[in-house]
Amino acid sequence: MTIREQENPRLQELGDFLRTRRARLAPEDVGLPRGGRRRAPGLRRVEVAQLAGVSVDWYTWLEQGRSITASTQVLESIVQALRLNVSEREHLFFLAHQQPPPERAWELEIVSPTLQNFLDHQGLSPAFVLGRHWDVVAWNAAASILFGDYNQLTSRERNSIWRMFTTPGHRHFLVDWEEHARRMVAQFRASCGRYPGDPRLTELIHDLMLCSPEFRAWWSDHEVLGPLEGHKTFNHPQAGYLHFEHLTFQVFDAPDLNVNVYTPVDEGDTPTKISQLLSEKSR
Repeated sequence: MTIREQENPRLQELGDFLRTRRARLAPEDVGLPRGGRRRAPGLRRVEVAQLAGVSVDWYTWLEQGRSITASTQVLESIVQALRLNVSEREHLFFLAHQQPPPERAWELEIVSPTLQNFLDHQGLSPAFVLGRHWDVVAWNAAASILFGDYNQLTSRERNSIWRMFTTPGHRHFLVDWEEHARRMVAQFRASCGRYPGDPRLTELIHDLMLCSPEFRAWWSDHEVLGPLEGHKTFNHPQAGYLHFEHLTFQVFDAPDLNVNVYTPVDEGDTPTKISQLLSEKSR
């Protein structure tokens, strides 16, 4: 392997991802006999190559992060061989591209007046916009009373994954913190796969690895997930338990921006509590 290949973070990530996916599968999971004693968990490279219909040498080079061309057909075969889900399949294809993302990935993230107006008109629903580095780049009044006044936070403190793992209060504020934090790591890794080598993301990952043992442990799992809808419960210091349905969607004209909306549900009288908090803030 050349020095250039060793230094390519996309190829390194691709190799690590394939190895962790292979390690989680047993031969019987894919219809193969277990055979004799195995020195390591999971499938052997020769077994994945057999299932994908490629040579063992070629698949080994792929896991080693060598700069080789992988056609769409071959990647689809690997998806089937490793039993990848939808998010993992998308992650594999991003990592296997032989060129960086389009230049728009490095442009400034600008929230249009129309998008800010949309946030402001969500009323009792906390809403904010995440950029490609997971910074909160725009928000409405309801988001400030739920998550804290973003105007008073530093740029690093406005980073949602940094806040999740480095703010002690978050562990009590977000009910089922570990479940949501694990899911966030998987979504963050999938997002990072779109921007290999991005210096800000590289720095953020490095700092999180140093500051959070949980992030360090879960990051090595190489789990990937896309945005998920669902229910979230927060234990607000003034209002108590607040219940929301959470939805994330991409901005069509600015695909690096993701809008997050938390719609209050009737459980726990959440809409009334949000209304009271907003009223108190406006006094």
